Formats: sequence, C-alpha cells, structure tokens
Amino acid sequence: MLKIHYFASVREALDRTEESLELPAGVEDVAGLVSHLAAKNPALQALDNSSNALLVAVNQTVVDRSWKLSEDDEVAFFPPMTGG
Repeated sequence: MLKIHYFASVREALDRTEESLELPAGVEDVAGLVSHLAAKNPALQALDNSSNALLVAVNQTVVDRSWKLSEDDEVAFFPPMTGG
C-alpha cells in the first residue's frame, strides 16, 4: 500500500495531510501516480499545472517523474522550494 503525504500549500489546497492507497493498476511511475491522483482531485491538477510543478519524494528522496514505484513506497508531494 502506498502511503502518500502532502506538505505546505499542497496540504492546504487538498485539505488533507496524507492518504493510503493500493498502487493503481497501470500506474508504474511517479508520472502515472500524479495523473491518477489529479484525475481524482482537480486541486492537485491545478497545483501541478502551475508554472512550478510539484516536487515529489519517494522514500524521502526527491525523484523525477520517471521514477518507478513499488507497492510499499512512501510518496510525498510538496511545492517547489525557493532560496533566498
């Protein structure tokens, strides 16, 4: 079962901190998971379609959208970081 965490403005927009779900059939990578979740929640789709796409971490490591997922992964979504 995937454990999904939402942080900062993502958490606020979705009004949830986390959720668990079985790895959906046909979803093999982060891009597929983002598409699956965005189809269920337009707020996530709007956040990810902004000029600064969401950052995604799998098992506490920031990864790109091609990262292959496993059933017991922990996935976190958070807004792009800015420096200063």
